[in-house]
Amino acid sequence: MSFVCIVDDDASVRSALGNLLKSVGYTTMTFSSGEAFLASPLVDDALCALLDLRMHGMQGSDVQRHLQEARRNIPVVFMSAHGDDETVQRAMQLGAVGVVRKPFAEDALLELIELAIGRKGELN
Repeated sequence: MSFVCIVDDDASVRSALGNLLKSVGYTTMTFSSGEAFLASPLVDDALCALLDLRMHGMQGSDVQRHLQEARRNIPVVFMSAHGDDETVQRAMQLGAVGVVRKPFAEDALLELIELAIGRKGELN
C-alpha cells in the first residue's frame, strides 16, 4: 500500500491534512518529526512527503537531504508558515516539487500532491 506522508510537529495540522487527504481518497501516514518519518519502515511506500520546513528537531530541508542521500525517490512538497523567499528558493533548488505557505488553499496543496505523485512515477 502507498501513502501520502505528512510530517509536521503540529498535531492539529497533521489531523487537518490527514482528514483533507482522506476525504479525496488518499491513504495517509502522519509523523510528528522528521526523525520519526525517516525511522519508519513505511518510508519506502511513500507516494510523496508533505514536510513542514520548520519543526522541532530535524528541519524539513534536512529530511529532504537525508532522503536524497539515501537515494529514496520520494517527491517532497514543503509547507511553511515561516518560509521566506530565500528558504523557498533553496528548497526548490534542492528538488522540492513545490512549497505552500500556511495557511494555504486546499486546491493548491492538492495540485502539488498530484504533481508529486506524477513525479514519483517518473522516478521509478
